[in-house]
This record gives sequence, structure tokens and C-alpha cells, in this order.
Amino acid sequence: MGTLGRAAYTVGFWIRETGQAMDRLGSRLQGNNFFKQQLSRHRTLMNVFDKAPVVAKDAFVAPSASVIGDIQVGSGSSIWYGCVLRGDVNSISIGSGTNIQDHSLVHVAKSNLPGKVHPTVIGDNVTVGHSAVLHGCTVEDEAFVGMKATLLDGVVVEKHAMVAAGALVRQDTRIPSGEVWGGNPAKFLRKLTDEEIAFIAESAASYKSLAQVHATQNAEPLDQTDFLKVVQKKANEAKTLIQ
Repeated sequence: MGTLGRAAYTVGFWIRETGQAMDRLGSRLQGNNFFKQQLSRHRTLMNVFDKAPVVAKDAFVAPSASVIGDIQVGSGSSIWYGCVLRGDVNSISIGSGTNIQDHSLVHVAKSNLPGKVHPTVIGDNVTVGHSAVLHGCTVEDEAFVGMKATLLDGVVVEKHAMVAAGALVRQDTRIPSGEVWGGNPAKFLRKLTDEEIAFIAESAASYKSLAQVHATQNAEPLDQTDFLKVVQKKANEAKTLIQ
């Protein structure tokens, strides 16, 4: 950083510091009438109406996930970072050993145009890829839903079936066992090989093991030494910019 750059950085720093000091002074002068910003505390598990989530003790729910309302999460299952599962107007059931990967959305249907009521039911050892959307549908045991796939009301994905990444599966579609469907709207692509069917179970088992690692790490408090190292690193970076 040259002389002019250092000067600009220093001036900017002191302008920001002065602004913060003036804000604090103004708040003191206003007393109890100063502006208070309302912060929404994130809750991983949340009741709605008279319903509360029921999560198995050995299931992993990431700290940034939201599991809301009438939801059952089975043994060894995992709900990953940024997921939203909202069981407010109907129920969501997730079996054992199933993984719902990062930023996926699972919701339900109280009623739709045909007047049908659809909970969302996800079986055992199911893999739901990143950013998938499941709405009022059924995914049977050992099925696979690819990344960013969307399953609409009344969809049934049978055991050992696969929905390709990015697919849009229209209402009331049934995907038979042993088939891959993909596209928008989703259509039959081909039969699954024996190796691909075996991979579905392997994927679920792999995520179950990985979830245990994340659960252990999330349970540990932030080490003070590590925290001080981060603070010192930031301070050194600031000094480097000024020099």
C-alpha cells in the first residue's frame, strides 16, 4: 500500500470511529428512548401451534437448520446446515439413517387445488441432495433425490428409485423402483444398474458416519486459544494494510 493509500485508510478508519462514538453518545442522551433493533434468535427446534419436533437422540441437526412443528426425525438421520423443515399445517416424518443435505426445504400441503391433504413422508436410508425441495410427497426407503430437484404434492418415489439433479417432478407422479427420472418436467430416463442401487445405500451410510463427526465437533466449545489466534491474525492483517 502506497503513501496515499495508507493516508486514505487512516482517514476512513477515524471517520468510522468518530461515527460510532457519536452514535453511542446520542444513545446515552436519548436514554430509554433510543432506537433498539429487534434481533430474532435462531432456534434449531421450534414448536408451532401445539406441535413440537421429536428428534432421535443420535440424530444430527445442524445448528443453522430449522426444524419446526409436527416433525419426526429417526435414529441416525441428519439434517444439514441451512435446511428448513416446516411441519406447520401437516406432518413431516423422516425415517432412520436418512440425510437431508444442506439448504434443502421440506414442507407439507394442507390442501391444494384437487383438495388433497399431503404430509411429507421420507423413509429409511434416503439421500436428499443439496438444495432439494420436497413438498407434500413420499420418498420410500433407500431412494435418492438429487441436488436441486423439486418434488411437488402427491409425488411418490419408490424404493431404489432415483430423481436426477435439477429435476422437476410434477404433482401425483409415481417414480417406479429401479428407475432414474430427470428433466423438467421429469420423465423416465433409464433403469438403474445394480451398482447404482448399491451406491444409494452406501451414500446414506457415508452421511450417517459423517454426521457423527459433525455432531461431535459442534458439541465442543470454542477453544479460547483458537479464539485468541483468530483475533491475533485479524490484528496482524490490519497492521499489514496500514504499513
